[in-house]
Amino acid sequence: MRKLAIVVLIAALGLGYSSYAWLNGPLQLTSDSVDLSVEPGASPREVALQVQQAGVMVNPTLLYWWFRLSGQARSIKAGNYELERDSSPQSILSKLVRGEEALRSVTLVEGWNLQQVRDALKKAEQLKPLTALMSAEELMQNIGKPGVPAEGRFFPDTYTYAKGSTDLAVLQRAARAMDRKLAAAWAQRSPQTPLKSADEALTLASIVEKETGRASDRPEIAAVFSNRLRIGMRLQTDPTVIYGLGPKFDGNLRRADLLADTPWNTYVRGGLPPTPIAMPGTGALLAAVQPANSKALYFVARGDGSSQFSVTLDEHNRAVNKYQRGQ
Repeated sequence: MRKLAIVVLIAALGLGYSSYAWLNGPLQLTSDSVDLSVEPGASPREVALQVQQAGVMVNPTLLYWWFRLSGQARSIKAGNYELERDSSPQSILSKLVRGEEALRSVTLVEGWNLQQVRDALKKAEQLKPLTALMSAEELMQNIGKPGVPAEGRFFPDTYTYAKGSTDLAVLQRAARAMDRKLAAAWAQRSPQTPLKSADEALTLASIVEKETGRASDRPEIAAVFSNRLRIGMRLQTDPTVIYGLGPKFDGNLRRADLLADTPWNTYVRGGLPPTPIAMPGTGALLAAVQPANSKALYFVARGDGSSQFSVTLDEHNRAVNKYQRGQ
């Protein structure tokens, strides 16, 4: 009996060691990394089979029983995962239970227009181009904002997403983020603002974003445009003209362009343009609703990123001569 007990003990120890080595040992993969997609509602047995089918050299029956015996089989989360060469049965289950999906990111930059956003999404890694063939109107309808202009409605930020996600999902998040940021800014608006709605604030913020070379100048630039709106003076801002020209703009803004009548030409039309011209960030949104306490009606670039502000046209002309014409 004693010999039998020893044999059984040795066998148990051997089995235990073999199990430990299998659970924690690296599994072979068909490539450096493989993608695993776990669909919602997949059973532990189906998940184990999907791991093998993804390119992991493992017995799916053994893997299934490991899922079961671990007590965590019901905690496996659906998602898109990336398994690497050092993956073991233990680490695979841990990743599935924690929901550590393979994430990528795409950055939407302050001052970008809608076309630049869409171009960036097309180039984003492992992002399904669900909206690639949609018009701007169809895009906003799918986002849940039918009839709302798409320009400027997405908040510039870096967005992470799981491999296999859609560009529509990213845009939905960016649209919700802009809704929150715009609402928060509008709630902090100055009582003296000439703006009548949050939508007008978004449009003005987009102009401020495009006109600003130095972040600290945003409130002053917003003050210039607010002062002009208040007295009925045309905004006369180049970025709106350029936006209205669209693909026709070749990088050189000519006098004829300033006279070309488009809905966004603020040299020939009064008030704000009909839509934003770009995506404003938080700084531009706050500047639009909380402009500086200034009487300035003009500004000109100094050439170092900052601007020179003037109250009168004479002052402005002198500043133009100094900073633009080198006189």
